[in-house]
Amino acid sequence: MKALVLAGGSGTRLRPITHTSAKQLVPVANKPVLFYGLEAIAAAGITEVGMVVGDTVDEITEAVGDGSKFGLDVTYIPQEKPLGLAHAVLISRDYLGDDDFAMYLGDNFVVGGIEEPLRAFRAHRPDAHLLLTRVADPRSFGVAELDASGRVRGLEEKPAHPRSDLALVGVYLFSPAIHEAVRAVQPSWRGELEITHAVQWLIDHGRDVRSSRISGYWKDTGNVSDMLEVNRLVLESVEPRCDGSVDADSELIGRVRVEEGATVRSSRIVGPAVIGAGAVVTDSYVGPFTSLGEDCRVEDSEVEFSIVLRNASITGVRRIEASLIGRHVRVTPAPHVPHAHRLVLGDHSQAQISS
Repeated sequence: MKALVLAGGSGTRLRPITHTSAKQLVPVANKPVLFYGLEAIAAAGITEVGMVVGDTVDEITEAVGDGSKFGLDVTYIPQEKPLGLAHAVLISRDYLGDDDFAMYLGDNFVVGGIEEPLRAFRAHRPDAHLLLTRVADPRSFGVAELDASGRVRGLEEKPAHPRSDLALVGVYLFSPAIHEAVRAVQPSWRGELEITHAVQWLIDHGRDVRSSRISGYWKDTGNVSDMLEVNRLVLESVEPRCDGSVDADSELIGRVRVEEGATVRSSRIVGPAVIGAGAVVTDSYVGPFTSLGEDCRVEDSEVEFSIVLRNASITGVRRIEASLIGRHVRVTPAPHVPHAHRLVLGDHSQAQISS
């Protein structure tokens, strides 16, 4: 069995971060989101991975390499434009051959791995096996409707009036039957080949489409609030460790990981939090659910519930929270501007000024 990892796309919901960085490489607890997916694939016993890449190919290949550090053999598959998930399957036909495969969206985060649904797929070997989870508002997702036996009866993409609250998670398991389906469907109103349409084609042609509900946590890290939420979740399980330098005037409270080469001086760190390698925190407060990337600088400032990417610096700022700060960013106080009021008042006017 192979895996097809989708690592293209423009990441418009994470702009401006994704103007200069691949969305799949935005870090969660100082590790790119994409890496969690690759680790889950390796843990499931899959070693051959085709990675669909777009405009950020150079950055993705630099980060992932040949896949050997994950125990994988990665082959890169260029996609000129992000024309839909089914299009990614279509252009990967030569690589996938007649093998079964798991399709994994590179910006998705699944707690609990994919080993259990893989076992179910291998045991029954349907034409497609979908991973589902209950969501509060299904209108933002692909939604599955099941029959009485639990098989998938129908799919809708972002329906205005959902028939269920079961959303598709960004992991799909397919037999080679999906190749006929992706060739048969037409572009949607978005101009994309939708994987939901391809799976619906299988259903309409009497193919066996099954599903299972994930027991763990799933998140599409497509926007800032979702990134912060996943970062919070991962930090909940961080093991406290201090491989850096923390002076006697500093205090580490709770689950705090200070990575090698990091320095904490006259500061208070309240976990769960990660201070990246080479980072320097001076005269500052770093609060819960914060990840400081490599070589960051935080001085005379307060940061909480935030992700700060490598080489960023925050100086003399109170207070930053619920923020995603990009690489090489400089955050400083605004210069003091004297307050003045310029007035042109007619005769017998009254003016009230709050000073």
